[in-house]
Amino acid sequence: MDVTHLTATEIAAGVRDGRLTAAAVVEAHLARIEEVNPQVNAVTVVLADRAREAAADLDARIADGQAPGPLAGVPITVKENIDLTWSATTSGLPFAAGDVPAANATFVDRLLAAGAIPVGRGNMPDIGLRWDTDNDLYGRTANPWDPARVPGGSSGGDAVAVATGMAAAGLGNDYGGSLRLPAHAAGITALRPSAGRVAAPGRGVEPLPLSLQQMAVNGPLARSVADLDLIFGLMHGADDFDPLSVTVEHPAGYDGPRRVAVTVDPAGWGEVDPEVVAAIRSAAGALAAAGWAVEEVEPPAVDRCATLWRQLSSTENAPMLLTPGVFPGPLSEGTVRYFRDNIADVRLLDTSAAYQGAWAERFVHAAAWLAFHVRYPIVLGPVTTRPMPEIGYDLSGPAAATALWKAHRLLVTANFLGLPAVAVPTGVSGRRPLGVQVIARRNGEHIALAAARDIEAAFPPITPVRPA
Repeated sequence: MDVTHLTATEIAAGVRDGRLTAAAVVEAHLARIEEVNPQVNAVTVVLADRAREAAADLDARIADGQAPGPLAGVPITVKENIDLTWSATTSGLPFAAGDVPAANATFVDRLLAAGAIPVGRGNMPDIGLRWDTDNDLYGRTANPWDPARVPGGSSGGDAVAVATGMAAAGLGNDYGGSLRLPAHAAGITALRPSAGRVAAPGRGVEPLPLSLQQMAVNGPLARSVADLDLIFGLMHGADDFDPLSVTVEHPAGYDGPRRVAVTVDPAGWGEVDPEVVAAIRSAAGALAAAGWAVEEVEPPAVDRCATLWRQLSSTENAPMLLTPGVFPGPLSEGTVRYFRDNIADVRLLDTSAAYQGAWAERFVHAAAWLAFHVRYPIVLGPVTTRPMPEIGYDLSGPAAATALWKAHRLLVTANFLGLPAVAVPTGVSGRRPLGVQVIARRNGEHIALAAARDIEAAFPPITPVRPA
């Protein structure tokens, strides 16, 4: 049995019942990192010594008759912008290479207490603001399916680590699809929780743009929907450091109305790849076979939601990214170039009336989606409407930046509204993973996970994958 092929749920069960030891599980994953990571550069820092110590301690506690926890011995990666005292929180920035935090993020502590063992850090682009994974500190992460194409971002390192069996699960975040897009590119699952359901990635408090406060979330990546459910159920909830975090019950399963709104071409903007259409229709068929009532119907105002997400995020981040001296060192040329190209095609909200009006309009669209979700608890649609682009495409000018944003219109709609969404694979075409996303009402993670489970059950698993 190759333990690097097991899911987090399977590993934890094996450690709890004595079929596996945490030490053996960690050694297998460290060996996998040594074998695979040189080809993909997904894990930036290998936490071998600390992981071995944690595994030995867990095995000793089990031998002493202590309860090992629901994630007993599960190897995880932790994205470079999430606080873990085992290593620096760099956010992919060379000048932050020595920034070791004084405390873990609250949700990291919760997973450690449940028995999870970090084996490495996941790579990311500078401060997470690019749909690719590359930086001047650690370099580029390769797409394990097709090295000519990007792995997505910004949680690309964690997605690739999980997809290639270097870890059973990863922790990342999602401001504009940064969990779901790299999971989709890697052929794994990811959950973007509702705004506020998971506390901040660190305990330090600093001024944050309002769009980051309302649209950015932390969540899990894994190779099964059951693992997402298990990990989210342990990491969610408020803490004493994040004033926007909330504690909401996470139900076990879903027994409500089972109706699905399917959108093949969100907002009617066109340019949807035929294989994306086929994946959506296959997922719709899987849900129908599982007893969901499926109807092709457009959710409200995707065009406005996607447009306002882009305007607000660009307006708020422009001063931070383009003003000299904001950071104690330079950002990578790629990140600055991408952002300049992006805002070249955006009407920035450069007056108080325009900025206030955008946030006021958000309330209207959130209400419309809430009413829509009463009728259709699940919205099924594309993660992206096009194949993952080739390396460098996002730096090829303003037209490319706009094309990517349009392809990701349903992704960023969920961010704009603070809604939970799950990316789930539906198979492979050649060396290209296919998949979809399902979106539920706010705090309806259990609904999205239930639909994702039914989709997942209709397709064979496609990871772990050996790099191309």
